[in-house]
Amino acid sequence: MNTRKSSNYRWVIAAVVCLIGILSNYMQYQISALAVYLMPMLHIDQAGFSTLLLMPMLTAVFLSIPMGTIGDRVGPKKVVLTGLAIAVVGAYIRTFGLNFPLQMLSMFLLGAGIAALNANLVKIFSVWFGDQTQIAMGFFYGSAGIGVILAQMVAPRFSVRNSYLSAAIILTVASLLWVFLIRDAPEGVQLPPATDSPLKYFNVAARSRNVWLIALCYGCSMAASTAFAGFIPQTLINNNGFNKTSAGLVASAAALGSIAGSIIGPMISSRLGKWKGYLFATILVGTALMVYFWAVVLMLKKAPVVGLLCCIMFVSGAFGAINGPIVQAMPFALPEIRGKYAGSAGGLVSTVGLLCAFLLPIIISSVSKGNYVLNLGLESMIFLLSDVFVLLLPELGPQGEIAKRIAASDRQAAEEKK
Repeated sequence: MNTRKSSNYRWVIAAVVCLIGILSNYMQYQISALAVYLMPMLHIDQAGFSTLLLMPMLTAVFLSIPMGTIGDRVGPKKVVLTGLAIAVVGAYIRTFGLNFPLQMLSMFLLGAGIAALNANLVKIFSVWFGDQTQIAMGFFYGSAGIGVILAQMVAPRFSVRNSYLSAAIILTVASLLWVFLIRDAPEGVQLPPATDSPLKYFNVAARSRNVWLIALCYGCSMAASTAFAGFIPQTLINNNGFNKTSAGLVASAAALGSIAGSIIGPMISSRLGKWKGYLFATILVGTALMVYFWAVVLMLKKAPVVGLLCCIMFVSGAFGAINGPIVQAMPFALPEIRGKYAGSAGGLVSTVGLLCAFLLPIIISSVSKGNYVLNLGLESMIFLLSDVFVLLLPELGPQGEIAKRIAASDRQAAEEKK
């Protein structure tokens, strides 16, 4: 498989993509950081607040597949730029429309940029990074975590309007950077010609058994790890008697661990050259650490001192995040997908992942009925379920048999052109 190491410009591409990732997550989680001001201002309860916070996910559910499919047809740069333009409009509506209906509309529009980017992410990175796509994907995942942390640190320092306005201006600048700096492919590299209709592109991805396995693996791990992390502070406060500061420190340690895992994990898998065994093992370790938290810390109430618990949860967060970027990079490694259908496959994976992340925690919360131990126990089992899909997938790492066959075919095609 082509590593495409020759173009240093790929790091410019990665930097702009990660900047969009930071901003998109920052702007979504500004809502969380400003909740104490927004809820009385907008006259909403917790249900209204949760709906507002999750609106960008709803955008992605509707737009990921069409944006990925169109990205295969016209190239990812134009599609993502369209999404960013819609997001910029949403950012300014949010700034000046401080009432609940306009806030709902603006958050829906804000989701268009990140939805378009997520759907086309594997297509963008695969053409620039080749078999190191998962490393670039790891930096993107890490950037998302940075955006969430920055939102909690920076947003409360400003008024609601000033916080929104500054974010809107920065998003406008980032969108201009996308216009001037992003290229669909390195110089001398041709994207596969757009010979099919958008429906044909999607049908190719949807007929692939392996794309669905990747999507379900991604969905289970994403839903479980995200929901699990969200419950850490409140379970420690309500179940173990931690104060807000100590519980926040533990939750922050898990969040920082997820950033580290997103970046370091794919680097390790790239060096190993094979993904399947590595993913299986890291998911097992991540599950074991989840079980430790709900079984020992919560159920038995045997929490170690805060410093040690922070270290444990840092490692837990890291292992919970390792598989995400690797799994999301997998469609490019499938011989039936490769670069030509990567946008359609990426859109399908994103949609399934977001639906799982939205629906599974709601179902589990309904079943557990306020029982934190049962809730987190079920979340850990959902996370472990992703290992079943890993076992059903073929080895897709760059040193696997499939990658070697693809590389041999690429070499033969290159020789025939000469």
